[in-house]
Amino acid sequence: MIILKTLKFGSRSNQVKYLQKLLKSIGTYTGNVDGIFGNNTKDAVILFQEKTSLDATGIVDVSTWNALVPYATIPTDIPYSYDIMMLNFQRFRLKYSFLDFGNIGTSVMEKEIPYIQIGYGKNKVIYVASTHANEWITSPVLMKFIQDFCDAYLKEENIYNISAKKIYELSSIYIVPMLNPDGVDLVTNDIDTHSNEYIYSKNIAQNYPSIPFPDGWKANIKGIDLNLQFPAKWEEAKEIKYSSGYTSPAPRDFVGNFPLEAPEALAIYDFIHSNSFSLMLTYHTQGAVIYPNFLNYSPKYSSEYANIFSKISGYSVETTPFSSSFAGLKDWYIQTYNKPGYTIEVGIGVNPLPISQFDKIYSDNIGILVYGALPYNEIPANDKI
Repeated sequence: MIILKTLKFGSRSNQVKYLQKLLKSIGTYTGNVDGIFGNNTKDAVILFQEKTSLDATGIVDVSTWNALVPYATIPTDIPYSYDIMMLNFQRFRLKYSFLDFGNIGTSVMEKEIPYIQIGYGKNKVIYVASTHANEWITSPVLMKFIQDFCDAYLKEENIYNISAKKIYELSSIYIVPMLNPDGVDLVTNDIDTHSNEYIYSKNIAQNYPSIPFPDGWKANIKGIDLNLQFPAKWEEAKEIKYSSGYTSPAPRDFVGNFPLEAPEALAIYDFIHSNSFSLMLTYHTQGAVIYPNFLNYSPKYSSEYANIFSKISGYSVETTPFSSSFAGLKDWYIQTYNKPGYTIEVGIGVNPLPISQFDKIYSDNIGILVYGALPYNEIPANDKI
């Protein structure tokens, strides 16, 4: 079901930008992708509606969004919000019948948190993105990987020099592309500024004037940092963050009142518990580094995968800074299952990273996403990587 908001003359949003991009690809719009629904955009919508036998109202409602689904490729040059992702999910459903879809739970604002499963092999891996709101660029990275993998599979081609069919048969890749949808929508300006949730988060932010709003927001919409919510020495994380002044809901670094308090954290915790994953990648932004460790845990093949990922991406493998060493998703996964788990920090700059970095980030990481899905005994010899 398409859930994108109705757009009409006068609307201004990233969804309008996405609409304009889609209409450009179809050939009914020739103006600028500026996010402003003016006369040119309205005329283009009417022309598209006429071509698809819809009522030519110039208003983009549910029926018009549905008609746009076949054209809804992953945008890699505009902010990526939850609703745009869900339209992309609809296109995946339409085009790739071999995918499985589901939800791991719901967010504070009752948005479904979806996942996609690629493949049916015994080797199960999980990739997670946008745990932190202003790191939303990681979501289109995983979504484009799904699109590219599926296109390679349909064409019986390789993806990053590995047969997509081989990966599909050996492995099951579970992808949760947006763990924190409410927070992402806040940062990408896709929440009604008159809503209770927006007002609540803005009031929180006013207590932290040094953190820009909404760009500096990492937490879920209730001000809980999801990557400090897991039972992996949570008390140590609490002590560290409390000593830095984060003792109540905040744009970042508030650990919550207890582990798994946030519904999004509990959802991914339960989902991982209900499966038997051999490897996890959790995507963040800042530094172009790979963090493979949690304390003195050293799962089998952990360092080997980390070195492969580093060689492929050019990212350095580093020890997690002490102040960030506890209560993260990767920390809990390694502690609980003793399997390889990695925080991948993409890009360099100020969060949210500019979308202009997308192409390099994706180029750096597609190899990690491909090789992370392979059982270790199926990875080519080092000189062939």
